[in-house]
Amino acid sequence: MLDVVTGIAPPRQGRMATVMEFVPAAGVLTARAGTVVAGLLLIYLGAGLRRGKHRAWQVAVVLSAASIVLHLVKGLDYAAAVVGGVLLVVLLVTRDRFTALADQRNRWRALKALAGFGAAGFGLGFLEIAIRADHLVGAPGVVAWAEEAALGLAGLDGPVVFRHHFAAGLVAYTTGACGLLAAGAALVLLLRPGSRGPQRDGEEHLHELLSRYGGQDSLAYFALRADKSLMWSPDRAAVIAYRVVNGVSLAAGDPIGAESAWPEAIGAWLADAHRHGWTPAVLGCGNAAGKAYRKAGLDVVELGDEAIVETAAFSLTGRPMRGVRQAVNRMRRAGYTCRVARQRDLTETELSDAVRAAELFRDGPVERGFSMALSRLGDPRDADCLLVLGHDAEGRLRGLLQLVPWGDDGLSLDLMRGDRTADNGLTELMVVAVLEAGEALGVRRVSLNFAVLRSVFARADELGAGPVLRLWHRLLRAASRLWQIESLYRANAKYLPVWVPRYLCFPTARDLPRIAVAALTAEAFLPPLRSRGADRVLVS
Repeated sequence: MLDVVTGIAPPRQGRMATVMEFVPAAGVLTARAGTVVAGLLLIYLGAGLRRGKHRAWQVAVVLSAASIVLHLVKGLDYAAAVVGGVLLVVLLVTRDRFTALADQRNRWRALKALAGFGAAGFGLGFLEIAIRADHLVGAPGVVAWAEEAALGLAGLDGPVVFRHHFAAGLVAYTTGACGLLAAGAALVLLLRPGSRGPQRDGEEHLHELLSRYGGQDSLAYFALRADKSLMWSPDRAAVIAYRVVNGVSLAAGDPIGAESAWPEAIGAWLADAHRHGWTPAVLGCGNAAGKAYRKAGLDVVELGDEAIVETAAFSLTGRPMRGVRQAVNRMRRAGYTCRVARQRDLTETELSDAVRAAELFRDGPVERGFSMALSRLGDPRDADCLLVLGHDAEGRLRGLLQLVPWGDDGLSLDLMRGDRTADNGLTELMVVAVLEAGEALGVRRVSLNFAVLRSVFARADELGAGPVLRLWHRLLRAASRLWQIESLYRANAKYLPVWVPRYLCFPTARDLPRIAVAALTAEAFLPPLRSRGADRVLVS
């Protein structure tokens, strides 16, 4: 901020006279502009420095050293130069704190941006000089034109002299603006939060852990998503599934494996995030995992509730189930039926028809979901997944559900697709079909959709809800127009589930905006956002 303020503040006349004896006016103006730019870039570097980015430290050291020189050139501003020197010393003394690795791909992106914008600025400057060749003093050659355009990118004057100040200023502004744009774009790309492709080492062992510990968490099977990386404890007794999104290492659900090995897996995951300068965050973990993450140093807040239905206790009788019962009876009278079967028990034709129908019923091209979605259907690796196929009276497939295994006696809802031209009540019919077939399938519990901040909606309906709660409720209802927060809660509540809390884990409150953006991006609620979908999602 000091660089910015001193760069735009009026210079002291006495000192300016001394400077002008050694530095031309153009150099002084360039130094003042460079001071402002250096200050703005140092502000931008703050986030990277806070995350311990080594590359951010390198650039900050260069800018701090440059600001010292710029303060002297622009007007012998000794006080500001001393402040820049102090900052440089502090950065050098604390260099051991900036060890986070950089994304190597960003280096090449930055070089491409620097070269691209620099070449564009050079070409425009050269073209402007060529157009005004008859307005030049003397007869400078093409080499002098090129030198003028190249130096203009750095804000310096070249050998070409124009007869009119307007022409000279236009060339200077064009090349100088392109030079600043090239440097700024390159720096932004260089310091862009890193990412990493999926690291799926040990996937076979993950299947073994799921067979032994998959019943601990209804989200465990979603660790098999192809875009999630795996972070193992040193003894490979536990693993965390995560994905890096916009510089956030985003885990979902509980660690998989023996609970005694969770601390080692969490420690390895946090160390990896620290090594790369990523912000660690966990979406939708359970109570036991929340306690483990809190012991590891993360803060924990309730994110919402998961709807779980016990199949043995489910019944369509009673007044609370009147709405569901009427919808199901109406669909059955209309001739709708459901087939409930494991994927491995479907014929090749039936499975291909289901995959084709799922694509046809998708509401838009976006595949939503991350923490509570598998994002694939019909894969041979998912033979234990349960499919519910809803057919109309003519035998046409009009809707389907996919549920993934939750241990040996549970299911977790993954995919819900339906033909929008089908009669109203198809979803209720398919869900009830699963719950009623639970005993025959050996299924004791079924996890339905996740309801973000469910308690706000539930308490807002109660007598005596306070003004703060009512305001919070109105805000969430407004957000529901875009993200279906309330509709998911209402759709779950009709089955009278048991509500199980799920938690969000994060380092500090100031990281929440970045985590929210990363979570919404992972769940496909932020760009590339093209249309709304009907998949099961976790909204954050």
